[in-house]
Amino acid sequence: MVREDIHTTGIPALCVSCEARHRGICGALNAEQLLALAKSTKRQKAEAGKELVGDSTSVERFSNVLSGVAKLTKTLSDGRQQIVGLQFAPDFLGRPFQSESTLTVEAATEVELCSFPRQALERMMKEQPDLEHRLLEQKLRELDQARDWMVALGRKTAAEKIASFLLMIARNIDPAPGPERRDSTFELPLSRAEIADFLGLTIETVSRQITRLRGENVIRIENNRHVIVGDIGRLAARAGD
Repeated sequence: MVREDIHTTGIPALCVSCEARHRGICGALNAEQLLALAKSTKRQKAEAGKELVGDSTSVERFSNVLSGVAKLTKTLSDGRQQIVGLQFAPDFLGRPFQSESTLTVEAATEVELCSFPRQALERMMKEQPDLEHRLLEQKLRELDQARDWMVALGRKTAAEKIASFLLMIARNIDPAPGPERRDSTFELPLSRAEIADFLGLTIETVSRQITRLRGENVIRIENNRHVIVGDIGRLAARAGD
């Protein structure tokens, strides 16, 4: 006889081990609501470079990031583009009550997504205040991060910008260990050129500062993009945090 776990009884199988359920917006839903949402849920994987949401396109579905990194890009009227953010698991991709996207969302690395119809989520938000509260919390957190990034871009030195960028990834790349982690290992989700674009630096400056961090043993790099941070505290100090 199998003993039932009170924390998973009635929970759809695909939701049981999902980080978005435990730490993301779906944590606000009860078993019955998760089951209703799961009926129209799709899990999908996308290779690095694939466009997930196009700028100025109709938004029919929202998604939770289950793994990997998504890149947010803003396109100007003359075609120029600017990377404006990165999103990690278990972040929510989309903006409720917005029928048209104002950003391009692209898989910066291979990503796994759990997507569901926009109308289904918006209906549940009206039925479940906790869900609306969780979404508001995430959007406010993104606003705080955007403000912090404005400080980094406007006031920090090139060395601090690179350290801040690596620190952001180190702290967010894997949601399982939690915020108190002491080390991190990850693949750089952006190329040197994209990092330069994101931080307002030249490619040469990006490479020079990364080499400096390696020389000071703050980070190690294998195969050009595999980064090992042995002490996140040391990296945070270099970032000016």
